[in-house]
Amino acid sequence: MRSVKLNTFKKIIDTLMTIILLCLMAYQVTGEALHEWLGISMTVLVILHNFLNFKWYATLFKGKHNAYRIVTVVFNILLFVSIILTAICGMAISTHTLPFLYGILPISFARRFHLAMSFWSFILMGFHLGLHIPALFSAFKLNVRIKKVIIAIFICISAFGFWYFINSKITDYIFFKTPFAFFDYNKSNLLVFFENFSILIFFASMGTTIAILLKPRKKHLSD
Repeated sequence: MRSVKLNTFKKIIDTLMTIILLCLMAYQVTGEALHEWLGISMTVLVILHNFLNFKWYATLFKGKHNAYRIVTVVFNILLFVSIILTAICGMAISTHTLPFLYGILPISFARRFHLAMSFWSFILMGFHLGLHIPALFSAFKLNVRIKKVIIAIFICISAFGFWYFINSKITDYIFFKTPFAFFDYNKSNLLVFFENFSILIFFASMGTTIAILLKPRKKHLSD
């Protein structure tokens, strides 16, 4: 019973992290002050998430490391590092929640690095989710027709996400080519969230594809 409650709590934390992440990427909707508070909330949840999964870390150097497990470990570590770096650089340019930390890093560096790492965190979160989708999907008893419909919907959303990712020149952000993000404040809030959601689904679909191709023989490790 305790294990069931803990797993339920973990799922709630994971869901909150995903929602907050989408809100963080919608800067033009939330505004600067709320963006900073959401960033703090996300950092706290990431630390809590990793604390709750201490058993997973305890098994890193135990047992056999098949291809799926290696890829999962690499993506998890990269995701954790990118989020922490995003948070640190965010604190260095904070003017609302942690103004006493403003300038702990050179502002120009912190601004450019925060922008790049935030998008890397977003991308890696998509991969992270995707790596676990096959195991999650198999837990639901769905008939073949429903599965095909769901897959078709996600393929369409992924295709749009890929197009938007390229068209919006996010590659300029993740490769440190520009220190500023350019937002369309005339765009509807719903469209902003859908565009970000579609990008997340695109990278999640890539993660899912990797998980399927690796075809682990044993049950997926939960983290």
